Amino acid sequence: MDLGPDVTPRAVVADKGYASKANRNAARSRGAIPVIPHKTNEKDKPAHFAKAIYRGRARIDQAVGKIKRNFSAIVSIAAAFNLIESVHMA
Repeated sequence: MDLGPDVTPRAVVADKGYASKANRNAARSRGAIPVIPHKTNEKDKPAHFAKAIYRGRARIDQAVGKIKRNFSAIVSIAAAFNLIESVHMA
């Protein structure tokens, strides 16, 4: 959560893997709102959860996944072309 001296985040968005009181308190101590879904077995869950902000995290995560798949496909095609070229030249 330490992004630098000039950066003060308004919210900390994470998935359920980071759902702990320590992470939420660390976000609050830095003046940010923790947007971390609560686990089903957690006690004292608040009634409100910022779903709209959390959906934005999911969209970013999905976009990064698509970029990774596309990059992997481009690298595979380039490797195939290099293989074909090297076999053809031999």
